[in-house]
Amino acid sequence: MSDALWGGRFTKTTDEMVNDFQASISFDRRLYREDIAGSIAHATMLAKTGIITEGDRDDIISGLKDILGQIDRGEFDFSVTLEDIHLNIEKRLTDAIGAAGGRLHTARSRNDQVALDTHMYVRREIVSIMELIRDLQQALLETADKYKEVIMPGYTHLQRAQPILFGHHLMAYFSMLSRDFERMEGAYKRADIMPLGAGALAGTTFPIDREFVADALSFDRIYLNSMDAVSDRDYSLELMSAAAIAMVHLSRISEEICLWVTREFSFIELDDAHCTGSSIMPQKKNPDVSELVRGKTGRVTGHLMALLTVVKGLPLAYNKDLQEDKEGLFDTIDTLKFSLAVYAAIIRGMKVREDVMKKAVTEDFSNATDLADYLAKKGLPFRQAHAVAGTAVGMAIERGIYLADFTLDELKELSPLFEEDIYEAISPETCVRLRISLGGTGYDSVKMQLAAGVKLLSQEAAAISQLSAKQVDPATLDLAKKPKLGWAE
Repeated sequence: MSDALWGGRFTKTTDEMVNDFQASISFDRRLYREDIAGSIAHATMLAKTGIITEGDRDDIISGLKDILGQIDRGEFDFSVTLEDIHLNIEKRLTDAIGAAGGRLHTARSRNDQVALDTHMYVRREIVSIMELIRDLQQALLETADKYKEVIMPGYTHLQRAQPILFGHHLMAYFSMLSRDFERMEGAYKRADIMPLGAGALAGTTFPIDREFVADALSFDRIYLNSMDAVSDRDYSLELMSAAAIAMVHLSRISEEICLWVTREFSFIELDDAHCTGSSIMPQKKNPDVSELVRGKTGRVTGHLMALLTVVKGLPLAYNKDLQEDKEGLFDTIDTLKFSLAVYAAIIRGMKVREDVMKKAVTEDFSNATDLADYLAKKGLPFRQAHAVAGTAVGMAIERGIYLADFTLDELKELSPLFEEDIYEAISPETCVRLRISLGGTGYDSVKMQLAAGVKLLSQEAAAISQLSAKQVDPATLDLAKKPKLGWAE
């Protein structure tokens, strides 16, 4: 007979190659806190419903907390033969406290156990990600406010288009991140469903109290279908999807930073702490961190595609394929958290070269739209005004000058509507100031964006605080009395 904890059915031991192939302990060991918290709640419920004795419950909880300390201190030896975090902990518990340890698994399966662990892990990590998103938003807001009057070229098709405020540009990323934050909140809601009690797929014959466990572990909802409970990976997919979108946003700002630090742009300089040099070219200062974040975006997107592909053809309910959900999920979380954290440091540490940006909007044709608008406000149909401005740009390029270099007489040859105030109208400061539409780059508009950003950060902090209060720490979990979190009796 096999000596595995599930080996009663088998007459041979598992081939070592198969053990190595199917073992998940190398990566799912990070679920140990969730696994222990879930087991403490489960054992307490088993005693409450009379399925095990209170003495067994106390021995189980004491043993689990001892194991928690061993793992925290790095004193726990994980075994590949025991496959996963669940069996490793259960074997150590049974060795320590005897038969009571074997009773812990009553009325549950590894299928609903791993689902519970992953739900709790995803909830915890989403809160951490939300904190990091908010910190990066804070960094963007601080920097946008610091440089709120700095003018730079805005681009379309990577061609200079119109003057904008640098703060306006940064607040665009602030807005993207606010949607990332909202997506994480939504992913948390879908992760906040309790699967334990579903058993392998059909529930259990024992008189368990799922509501008690849900309260104990601060879940808002319970899966009402046991097959759905053990096979659902939507919450992981949703987190990974939100993470992929967030990484795309970080990749976009990475691309801009990689451009802005070139000699050709020279708009910003990154702190030395966030760059590296060349082993052969001593003059180099490379934006390696930004390049890495840009590159890791493909990695996160790949993890999402991989899990979508795993799940797409699976029949109900649990299949071993679902073990493939974790490595990509864990790496996605680690990669996103690093990228968010390092970008907050990059934004806070970068130096903005205001003089170079100002020169860029002075020595270009990004004020051509404002020249056309000037004529349109004088009564010329915009299409005709657009043609006049285009002609002026073509003439200036031929002569090697800019629009402000034309004499008034030369401009009047293009249109008699030009007056002396045209020079003020096409100055970069005026071009920015007159962008008065809601959400535009005007000074007042950017100030409004900054104020709205401060308010939003306060709201996000409150949301994080609320979700943080729901997290469960197995070291302090005490469920001798049923918690009261709102379930109807």
